[in-house]
Amino acid sequence: MKFKMAPNSLFAILLRSRWWLSFALAAGVTLICMLALPANIAPFGALAATPLWVVGVIAAWRQLRAPSPAQVDRLLTDAANQPWRGFAQQLESAWRSEGYEVQALNQGVIDFRLERAGQTTLVSARRWKAGHHGVEPLRELETARNRAAAAKAVYVALQPLGENAAIYARDQQLVVLGGADLAALLSKARA
Repeated sequence: MKFKMAPNSLFAILLRSRWWLSFALAAGVTLICMLALPANIAPFGALAATPLWVVGVIAAWRQLRAPSPAQVDRLLTDAANQPWRGFAQQLESAWRSEGYEVQALNQGVIDFRLERAGQTTLVSARRWKAGHHGVEPLRELETARNRAAAAKAVYVALQPLGENAAIYARDQQLVVLGGADLAALLSKARA
């Protein structure tokens, strides 16, 4: 069973923040407990900071493994300069390294079907180089997801979505893979 965290919970925010923020918050909670509670109870109160320390360690591990800003720029530039076939092979390799079964498709807007742990994810990636991403390809992706009863749908884009498209993606819970997240995925293909 996979645990799903609310996107705006304290722990989710701390996981997206710099690792040292979790450690600072944990140290603050520990210090307050040590100063405010009686001496025989203070160590037990300080244990309340344990989840913050754990989140800090997880965030540090993720950030240590993530590509640097220079690597992100290089990976995205390389992706922009690739033909579709090379980019598609790189995506397939990266998803396989994450444990997905990958099926390349050419069914309208759907380019890949990913399977892992009994969940299906549909991916639209062919428009990755587009300078402007409107709502229409996202609608087609959402329609395909509903038709296939897929758990998730991913839209790959080097450029940010337009305002209306971003709102539509958020409302339909479509995953938009771009920027540092796309670079992190592409770096797995090269590893």
